[in-house]
Amino acid sequence: MATQKKGKLNQLARILPEGLLVDAAWLEREGYSRALRSQYVTAGWLEQPARGVFRRSRGTVSWEQVVISLQTLLDHPMSVGGRTALELQGYAHYLSHAQKHIHLYSDSKLPTWLHKLPLEQRFVTHNRLRLLPRMDLATRGVSLEAGAPEEEAALAQGLRIMRWGQWNWPMVISTPERAYLELLDELPQDETFHMADVIMEGLGNLSPRRLQTLLEHVKSVKVKRLFFFFAQRHGHQWLGRINQDTIDLGRGKRVLAEGGRLDSQFLITVPKEFAEEESHGL
Repeated sequence: MATQKKGKLNQLARILPEGLLVDAAWLEREGYSRALRSQYVTAGWLEQPARGVFRRSRGTVSWEQVVISLQTLLDHPMSVGGRTALELQGYAHYLSHAQKHIHLYSDSKLPTWLHKLPLEQRFVTHNRLRLLPRMDLATRGVSLEAGAPEEEAALAQGLRIMRWGQWNWPMVISTPERAYLELLDELPQDETFHMADVIMEGLGNLSPRRLQTLLEHVKSVKVKRLFFFFAQRHGHQWLGRINQDTIDLGRGKRVLAEGGRLDSQFLITVPKEFAEEESHGL
């Protein structure tokens, strides 16, 4: 019995890296019954940061460990996107370095325990399929091993693998091109024209090829019109390499700023100060 117990513990050390999280269903599939899980928690071999969630202890729980666990061990089709992905890649350096909201984009509903973990940050979840269609990468898991083949596939979908921590664990995040479109989708309810404008100012090195693909597939007319509105304000060189004829900007007006003024080119209402700057050639 002692040998069997030692064998199960050794197996757990192999399949569950220290610090990463799994749920009860994952442990059950791996052969760890409810009674055995309870025994491991009592003995200190496992800890429970939230009900039904387990990990081999290694310091405090970080939001990065949570995300990596979801994407790899728990095989959830999701990515870090929007403002968070821009911050991680240095495109929102003027914001507070203390990230309070972590924006996650998922193809399906994420587990409720995500919001019960002892973290300083709060997860904000979004439906990833509402803005862009399903991606090839979303149908398979991400390997913890460096140099896995899905890294190249991720780039093709407007996603990239960011390596995190001393073990270089993979974390799937949006490229700057995709992240900016995700941020625009939150405007004007949860993001501001000012925020979108100052971030676009620093996006001088975007990939026109990646933008072309993403803009042709984006479902939101609002997002596409806003993107070109801000891009033209800052006149980045990559804008001239995007073929707007293949991008559907829809018809009709879109009211995005109550009491604002209509931009005659993209038929969106924008705050008066943006319209006034445009009229002065800024």
